[in-house]
Amino acid sequence: MNKYIKFAIAPLLILPHLSFAESHTQAIPLSAQKVHSSTIKEIVHSLTKRHYNKITINDATSSNLLDSYIASLDPSRSYFYQADIKEFDALRHKLDDEIKNNSVASGFFIYNRLQQRILERVDYAITRLQGADKFDFTLNENFETDRTDSPWILSTLDMDNLWRKRLKSSILSLTIDEQTNQEARTKLIKRYKNQLSRVQQTNSEDVFQIYVNNLTRLYDPHTAYFSPRSSENFKINMSLSLQGIGAVLQTEDEFTQIVRLIPSGPADKTGKLKAKDKIVGVGQGVNGQIEDIIGWRLDDVVQKIRGEKGTVVKLEVVSSESSSGERKTILITRDKVKLEEQAAQKKIVTTVVDGKEYKIGVIDIPTFYIDFAALQKGDKNYKSTTRDVKKLINELKQENIDGLIVDLRNNGGGALQEANELAGLFLRLGATVQIKYANGSVGPLFDRDPDITYTGPLGVIVNRQSASASEIFAGAIQDHHRGVIIGNQTFGKGTVQTLSPLKHGQLKLTHAKFYRISGESTQNKGVMPDIALPALLDIKDYGESALDHALPWDTVKAVKGFNDLNLDTFFDKIRLLNQSRTQQLADFKYMRSKIEHSAQLKKKTSISLNKTIYKNTLADEKKWLVDAENKRRKANNLPQISSLDELEKALEKDKLGRPIDPSSKAILTESVRILIDIKKLLQTNS
Repeated sequence: MNKYIKFAIAPLLILPHLSFAESHTQAIPLSAQKVHSSTIKEIVHSLTKRHYNKITINDATSSNLLDSYIASLDPSRSYFYQADIKEFDALRHKLDDEIKNNSVASGFFIYNRLQQRILERVDYAITRLQGADKFDFTLNENFETDRTDSPWILSTLDMDNLWRKRLKSSILSLTIDEQTNQEARTKLIKRYKNQLSRVQQTNSEDVFQIYVNNLTRLYDPHTAYFSPRSSENFKINMSLSLQGIGAVLQTEDEFTQIVRLIPSGPADKTGKLKAKDKIVGVGQGVNGQIEDIIGWRLDDVVQKIRGEKGTVVKLEVVSSESSSGERKTILITRDKVKLEEQAAQKKIVTTVVDGKEYKIGVIDIPTFYIDFAALQKGDKNYKSTTRDVKKLINELKQENIDGLIVDLRNNGGGALQEANELAGLFLRLGATVQIKYANGSVGPLFDRDPDITYTGPLGVIVNRQSASASEIFAGAIQDHHRGVIIGNQTFGKGTVQTLSPLKHGQLKLTHAKFYRISGESTQNKGVMPDIALPALLDIKDYGESALDHALPWDTVKAVKGFNDLNLDTFFDKIRLLNQSRTQQLADFKYMRSKIEHSAQLKKKTSISLNKTIYKNTLADEKKWLVDAENKRRKANNLPQISSLDELEKALEKDKLGRPIDPSSKAILTESVRILIDIKKLLQTNS
């Protein structure tokens, strides 16, 4: 879940049928500023006139906005009572009328109630942690970790019981990390006092942005409003991709979650972080004390993570693969992502099949880049994806390669013109992508250069993190029948955003949509591979289709394509050969077992609060991972390992010093075999 009548009609209420302990701190009601009235008017006008998705603001919109807003404020259903929700329901068909009258009063009313409930819960937590009563870790009780679909709490007694278990779970997690019970209590008291401070620092601008963004996300997940302060923080957050650790972050419930790693950035180079990992603590320097950041605002977390080049930031992380919340500490040296490290790289993989040696060229493209500044200055040697790849292809041709692989795994996109021009290196002529605008007009982008840099067998590797420009390139190669797409279903980001200034802040708005020359959109569905390999990221949890209110997949009229080297006729044979190999190879057995194991872990929506059971669960998880890895290593004649720490040291490293994931290496190895299959079939049929 993503986060981001007049006020006088409803003061803060203590519901009469509920009995609350008096909070030590009282919430100060927030209300809309005068500027918010004109800003919501300007935003609604832009959404209505310029957004690709034509939504009428009516009762249905109002109902969806109410549900979205409540879910974003209390995703774990740990603050609001059922009585609160019932009271809010009276607003279900009134929010649209307010917005049409340039009012956001109900958004503030609901948020003020949330602040009141947070203060009550923080007060309860601190009082309980400071008290003399102990938590009994011998009891066989569980804590519900996923309350997304749970009923709203009815009474104070039930809410206290939920929070008792929540505190117990937190202490259990911290004491497993060798902290004493008192150290854990002290740390949690500090966490809740920080949360209290942040609640008190919340201002009307924050509330306005959260409320409005629940409205913009009804149009699509990539449309967002940035207040004047957040406009700067947006730039700061984006700069994390260029200076800092090289990661794109978002808030998920009370956690800071990694959306994606910037290829060749400091975080990526560690080889220890991945999408959907949660950052729960940040420290400065190798010996710096880690500060708990659970419940922090994203911009505050960003400020903690950013720092001078060459300095060390220490992150405490909960892996997305862990069901028990076990933490690991990762040291990252801050640096600026170097353009040369993000540039395309080549290598040759040599393999002997049936007594014959084959050489397959591999070009890894981390992002679609172009040095606009150098181009505008008239520098004839400006760097760009297409220019660099063309040079690498010519170098590989001198080595007499038998086939070429373009590796777009984890490539989140970049410059659209580079995706278009890169496709042109492999196509004779023709359109590469179509763009449909909010007014309904459709226009194609063309490769107008008849020259082809490479005419031999071509493979493109993609995965769930291949997005936007990567999908345009892969889709063009597939639709022109020019190469084989290998790997997993891509991300499915087929929309175009523009950043527009407002009198008060900025609006990032979706105004167009990408379509392939086949007429199919890349939106939501992405590009489906011709040869599918196991996917470690679950498409139900990651990708465009996993986002609320994502625009749907649809079609427009197809345009003509060219098929100078049509490989489609070989695909059935190639799939059979691929299946035969991957069913037997230990690396693919390992991947399938990890996928199945992860699926089983996701079914667990609660954890035991019995310390013995909890510790045994952690030990079982580690043992499973070590055993699975040792099965793979035994089949590949590699030495056995006794722990996960030992595995980390044993993994092969790439040129940048990153550990090479065995699954990633297996996919590349199999992709090479697929290209060799194509080469052999072409020779047989020539």
